Amino acid sequence: MSEGHSFKIYRTPRLQNPCLIVGWSQDAGGLGPKAIDFLIRKLHPQEFAQLNPAGFFSLAGVPVEENVIQFPQSKFYSCEEKDLLLFQSDGPSQAHYEFLMLLLDVAEQICKLKEFYTIGGIISLMAHTSPRRVSSVVSQPQLKKPLAEYGVNTNLEYETPIGARPTLSSFLLWVAQKRNIAGANLWVEVPFYLASLEDPRACKQVLSVLDQRLNLGIDFAELDQEIEQQNRLIAELKEWEGNIHKYITMLEKGIMLSEKESETLASKVAEFLQKRES
Repeated sequence: MSEGHSFKIYRTPRLQNPCLIVGWSQDAGGLGPKAIDFLIRKLHPQEFAQLNPAGFFSLAGVPVEENVIQFPQSKFYSCEEKDLLLFQSDGPSQAHYEFLMLLLDVAEQICKLKEFYTIGGIISLMAHTSPRRVSSVVSQPQLKKPLAEYGVNTNLEYETPIGARPTLSSFLLWVAQKRNIAGANLWVEVPFYLASLEDPRACKQVLSVLDQRLNLGIDFAELDQEIEQQNRLIAELKEWEGNIHKYITMLEKGIMLSEKESETLASKVAEFLQKRES
């Protein structure tokens, strides 16, 4: 195990060669946390380890909600029935390499990890009525063929722009490649005007891929209801706001919006959905 920082291990799960699904709390369309929360509700995994945040997270300015301090959290869950691991975490603000090494240490050395998948959203200039496409970047080429069978675009070639910091998922894939661990980053399109909200359709799309790949037997009725409700609410907004109807219709036809039009659409949708769902 990596030295200097540690997980609190509550118990050692009885797993064979599990797969791991990773979701980060900061994500477009709330995709990572929404997907992991959904899996926790449906599969009832047990928490078995938690990371000590000291050394990885800045504890200055920790938010307080309803008089409760919201410390950063990084938790492992295991579902022995499905031979599955889940990791849900805030993104570390420092010592990223050590953090990711420790994550893989726990998954590989304690749980005998077989392969892992990260979930992430890519902001897209698309309408919410459009199908969500899933693309992947893999650490080992043998993962491309099975993912392609589930409709995943496996030809995505992504390199972090010069001078930019890689995403945590990209960094994790690089660390895993150095350790000869099979893994894939699954990136799902999220309409730009849902990026600050939740996108249940994107969530269902990526979980459908994992459901088929890992034989999870997920019931998607709950997400189907969320998708229907969100579509209905946006349809109401289109009826009341002529410009919103115009902008979304333009996106559906593949017509680009101006920066001002995009900002108006995003702010109006966010304001309306937050008000109606509160």
